[in-house]
Amino acid sequence: MSIVTVPLEETTPTPEKTPGRAPHRRFGAWMIRDYLVLALAVLVVVLPLAYMVLSSFKTPGDLASRDLVVFPHVWRAENYSDAIHQVPFGRLFLNSAIVTVIGAGVKVLLAILTAYGLVFCEFPGKRIVFWAILATLMVPPQVTALPNYVLISSLGGEDTYWGIILPGLGTGFGTFLLRQAFLQLPYEVLEAAQLDGAGHWRRLWHCVVPMGLPSIATVAMVNIVYEWNDYLWPLIITTDPHMMTLPRGLTLLVNPDNQAQTFGVLMAGTVMVLVPVLLVFSTLQRHIVNGFTQGGVKG
Repeated sequence: MSIVTVPLEETTPTPEKTPGRAPHRRFGAWMIRDYLVLALAVLVVVLPLAYMVLSSFKTPGDLASRDLVVFPHVWRAENYSDAIHQVPFGRLFLNSAIVTVIGAGVKVLLAILTAYGLVFCEFPGKRIVFWAILATLMVPPQVTALPNYVLISSLGGEDTYWGIILPGLGTGFGTFLLRQAFLQLPYEVLEAAQLDGAGHWRRLWHCVVPMGLPSIATVAMVNIVYEWNDYLWPLIITTDPHMMTLPRGLTLLVNPDNQAQTFGVLMAGTVMVLVPVLLVFSTLQRHIVNGFTQGGVKG
């Protein structure tokens, strides 16, 4: 009796797969692409500002030249002093500060109260009210400029602080953003406060506002920038130089007969207008990203 042996198949060991360089190359290409897009976006924002700052130190000869003059041949710092003395700059700054503080403050307060009511209060037609507020975001301010002027002027609001501030209070952006942010808050905290006997007013200021502070800071920042830089409505409603805001008052620096002569002074005034906004932004910038991410996910 013979035993037949079947030879075992020879198996060659499979070499271990080593990670290739293709994923690393793709990752490097993505990084280069992202940085190029980011650098392009930064240049689009920074280059006009840099040109404005450099132009604020240029002489009329540099500004009137047909050749591109990037850096001034003679740095003329007198443009800033001329801008301050040619217009009532102190009064313009005071007007802008009053309009910005009151206007932005009232907008933020209204947004907090309205958003709280839309999230934590039950009343008939709540969703309809929310959609009506959203509809106001689709109406550009240029459309309402004429009706607002007719109304405010008929009430005697020309060249007054309340006439500048009042029409801009009706905005739905802050309400929308804070409503979305308040929807993300832990409802258990509000329920615990309610069980402890806290009413709506106490829950708002002791629970909702502290937890939603990043979004509130974002709304405040957006409204401060808008109120400070608003040009169209102060242009329509003010004619007295002592009641103009800074963006409106800068038009007094323009000389239509010789624009190159006053262009450097106008750029110097514009730089001084931007400085307070940059200071406010540097103070609130850590809350901006948190505010947008906190209020942009849940509907």
